[in-house]
Order: sequence, then C-alpha cells, then structure tokens
Amino acid sequence: MATVTFLLPAAGAFGAQRLRQEGAAHLGRADRLPSATAGRQAQLLRHFRLLPQRWPIAAISRQADAGDAAGAAWLRADPAWVRPDINGARLLACGQDLQLTAADAEALLKALRPVFGDAGCPIDAPHPSRWYVRLPAEAGLPPSIPPAEAIGTDLADHLHGEDAIPRRWRALLSEAQIILHNHPLNAERAGRGLGPVNSLWFWGGGVLPDQVDTAHAGVMTVEEELHALALASGVPVMELPAEFDADSAATLIDLRALRDLRLFADAWLLPALAALAGGRLGALKLDMEDGAGYSFGPRQRWRFWRDAQASLTQ
Repeated sequence: MATVTFLLPAAGAFGAQRLRQEGAAHLGRADRLPSATAGRQAQLLRHFRLLPQRWPIAAISRQADAGDAAGAAWLRADPAWVRPDINGARLLACGQDLQLTAADAEALLKALRPVFGDAGCPIDAPHPSRWYVRLPAEAGLPPSIPPAEAIGTDLADHLHGEDAIPRRWRALLSEAQIILHNHPLNAERAGRGLGPVNSLWFWGGGVLPDQVDTAHAGVMTVEEELHALALASGVPVMELPAEFDADSAATLIDLRALRDLRLFADAWLLPALAALAGGRLGALKLDMEDGAGYSFGPRQRWRFWRDAQASLTQ
C-alpha cells in the first residue's frame, strides 16, 4: 500500500493555532522523523533526486513551459516590483503576484529585448509571469535566491558578500530597471490599482539535469517549481482538491500554502488517518519546511499512553 506525504510549511507558519482533541491525540502517537535541512529547496530535494546534484530550476521550469531547455543554460529573470525605502530597496512582489497578462509581458519584453540581445543573452517569456534569459551552456551565472525567500527583504542583502551579483549582471539589471521604470505600462497598471513592474529578479540558473527521479507515484500541487519537477521526473501532476482522497494516485501532496491548522486537520490529516486505519493507506508522513516531520502508521492508534500534542511545534 502507498505511503502518502503531505508537504507542509514550517510549523511556525501556523502561529499559536492548536489541533482539536482528535487530531492532537493522533499527533501525540506519531513518530517524529529525524530532523532534516530547513528551506524550500531542501524540502523538495528530499523528494526529488537530480543528477548532477544541482538546483537549475530555471532550466527545469523552462522545459515544462516550452520544451526547449536542452543545450543551453537558463536563468529566470522574472518581473518584479521593488520599492525604495529609507534603508535601501525591498522586493515587494515577483512573478505571478504581479498579475501580468500575456499582452503586458510582451509590451515590457519588447523594450527589454534589444538590451539583452546586445548583451548576448536573449530574453523571452513563454508564460507571462515566468521570464527567461538564454545563455551558452558553459556561461557563468549569478548566484541567486528564490523570490519566495526574498520577498520583503532589503536588496542590499543580495548585492554584497559571497552571494553578490557580478558586475556584468548588476549593470544589465540597472539598465533594465531604467527601461521598466519609464515604461508607460506602469502608469496604466497604477490606474488599475496594480503595482509597477520596475525590476527583474535573476534566479535559478543552470542547465537541464541529465535525470530527475522521484519515488512518488504522482504529485498534487499548484506551485510552479514542484509542478516542473514532477513533469521532469515523468510522474503525473494533479490539481489539489479541497480535501484528502484516498483513491488518488498522488503520493506527494503539496499543502505548503495552508495556514489554517484546523482546516488541515479536518480536510487532510483526519481523512488520511481514517484511510490508514481502514487499510486503504500504508503510511502517512508530514514533511515541514523547517526540517521537522512526523510518520503515522496503522498500529500507532494503540499508543494510548502517549500524551496528546496539539501543536506542530512541540
């Protein structure tokens, strides 16, 4: 029988929320998994094996979007909204958060293409929120941080020290920022109550891996990185339903967007544990972004001596 894994955010994302009695009793009887490396990338790498062992998510997502990633290096150059503040500038939104249409993306890219073309790294966007720069396979790429980890941070933190963007890329970014800042589309967006697209976020650079493997039979997610990884590994990707379905072929279920612990228990944890008790599921695991995790097996329901655990942070 299958083992299902729920991908969850870090336990701290649920704040002070607590499970009700039934969920807390089950959690108290579960086995704690050994602590693992924290972070979004590390969490996904617990479920996917890439050869070589790098993290070229730009090439992987490019292959999912356009099918032409082989033979080149790729860098994500996603549209971004950066706002100056008293201490520097902060990344406020990136990619899909900006709600760009295909026409919006094309209007902005039309202005950027000459600059990137002259620099020898053409830019395009097979998806309005996912922009790509193509480079020779052997090209050096700037270090990068996924935008999900950079939202709200001071950009100076990413321009200095070991992870500093090289001068060539900083110059290209500065030129792109000037073009985007002056683009008339931003005035139109302001009139629609939308934030400006005044910068780019470089990240995820690399070449397509030789191989991507997973032990999972299928994946449920709405998140683009996990979706692209699943496609690269050759397993089906399904839409995330409103609640757990024991008959689904997915064994990796992405619940990282959840912030309601009771909703998680009612719609996912308790139905999955009922399937486990009924012999329709072999095991259930919780894998959290902070590296913590739990394992549930069919015999754990007899551990009556264990105290209930109402919080994932205990």
